[in-house]
Amino acid sequence: MLPSVVHLARPVSIRLAFMRPLAHFRPHMDPDPSRPVERAIRTKLTNALKPDHLEVLNESHMHAVPPGSESHFRVLVVSSQFEGLPLIQRHRMVNETLKDELSCRIHALAIQAKTPAQWGSNPTLAKSPPCMGGSKGDHTVDQKLKTGQE
Repeated sequence: MLPSVVHLARPVSIRLAFMRPLAHFRPHMDPDPSRPVERAIRTKLTNALKPDHLEVLNESHMHAVPPGSESHFRVLVVSSQFEGLPLIQRHRMVNETLKDELSCRIHALAIQAKTPAQWGSNPTLAKSPPCMGGSKGDHTVDQKLKTGQE
C-alpha cells in the first residue's frame, strides 16, 4: 500500500503551483490507465470544464476501504467557466459532470472550484480531515467498490 500512498500524495504538484504561472501549469491532466475511476474523473472534468488547472487526488487510502480502492476523491478545478458563478453553481457543474461516477463508483467527493483569478491569489489545495470511519456502516460502499473494479 505504501507505493500507492506515495503516488497519491503528489506533494511536488502543490509546491510547483507556487512557482509556476497558471497558464503554463497543467499537472496530472493525463489520465493514468491503471486508475479507471481517477481516469474517468480527469477526462470528464477536462472535457466539460476545460480547466486551466486540475488536480484529482484519490484519498481512499485515508478511509476504511480496502487498499487500492477508488472511492474517495478530492478535486481542484480552476476554470474560466466558473467566472461570475456562485460556489454552489460551480459545485453543481462538477457534480453534473461526474453524475455517473457519483451514482455508482464514488462514495465521497470533495470539490474546490476556483476561477483563474482566485487560484492566482490563493493557489492552495485544502487538506481533508482524518477519516472518522463513517463509511463502515454504509453498505453502498461495498457495491461502489465492486463497480469501480469492473
